[in-house]
Amino acid sequence: MRGVADANALIAQGANCSIATNNVLNPFTPYGDSSLVRIANMYANVIQRGTEHDLSECFSMISDRAARILRRNDYGIVVGNPADLVVWNATSAAEVIATVAQPVMGFKRGRRTFTHETPTLHRP
Repeated sequence: MRGVADANALIAQGANCSIATNNVLNPFTPYGDSSLVRIANMYANVIQRGTEHDLSECFSMISDRAARILRRNDYGIVVGNPADLVVWNATSAAEVIATVAQPVMGFKRGRRTFTHETPTLHRP
């Protein structure tokens, strides 16, 4: 049995927390797709955090809070920082987590590294 700590409660008390995953598709954990958004959504479901603020914190735990833990001073959209970013078809960070949004495209140092086309519905 494993427990899940309420990282949102720890953040509210001033701690910094992140959400991560490892051991994807191996003999000990034979499932997963390495999606941190999916892991954050699962965490929010298990810990029962569903407000806009809570879900935004979940997004922060897989983005800027994780960068702070790694002491990344070059994180964020700031002139002079590496242009490393992921684009989602969502109106907010909370929506990304709530809907397990798939990334639309990603950039590493300003160069597009992937594109994931959004589905198109066709009339019969």
